[in-house]
Amino acid sequence: MATSSPLTPRTVPAHHVPAVPGPTELYSPGRVFSWPELQAMAADGLLSQLYQRGYMLPGTAATPQLRARAASFAVPPGIRQRVVAGRMTAAWIYGCAGEPDRLALLVDATRRVSSLRSTRGCTLHEVRLGPFDVVSLGGLMVSSPLRTALDIALHVDAERALPALRKMLARPELDVRLRLLTLAVEATPRVPHKKAALEIISALKPEPG
Repeated sequence: MATSSPLTPRTVPAHHVPAVPGPTELYSPGRVFSWPELQAMAADGLLSQLYQRGYMLPGTAATPQLRARAASFAVPPGIRQRVVAGRMTAAWIYGCAGEPDRLALLVDATRRVSSLRSTRGCTLHEVRLGPFDVVSLGGLMVSSPLRTALDIALHVDAERALPALRKMLARPELDVRLRLLTLAVEATPRVPHKKAALEIISALKPEPG
């Protein structure tokens, strides 16, 4: 499913994710509040920390858009349009994995990555991305649900991959189907972890009744 086509992110169809929340539902350091002020309000229970420098009102639902916006605050503005949140970071954005310690960022192989190597708090992965491998969420480019599932099967250890993939398969709005995921792995050119990925997928299949 990955191609050498130029990276052209698309917008997620409305049925894939909830509607974009209002602009006041996520706060980050800026003209209104400084980071110490946000931290103080969180300590007083007036705000809840979503991810690093992203804060929201208590009781606000953490949607994929809000998680993506919170993650975008941790990505330097100068490279924000050159990277794609992927793997377990994308799974967290979709609500199918725990909060990442470091953001996993994908960089299309057709782009220069040397200038991005020093990005703190992030792990960079040079990959091939096609136009349908990327969606736009909350001001950040994110790997599509199916591409996310494929990358997790191929590059994440089974102990962490299986719970995330089961959650993704269980969410109809993500439209990740086991058959499509299997075909995507089988169509992947020979990579070191392809056999392990197929074993992970086999473990996802329901046992015969």
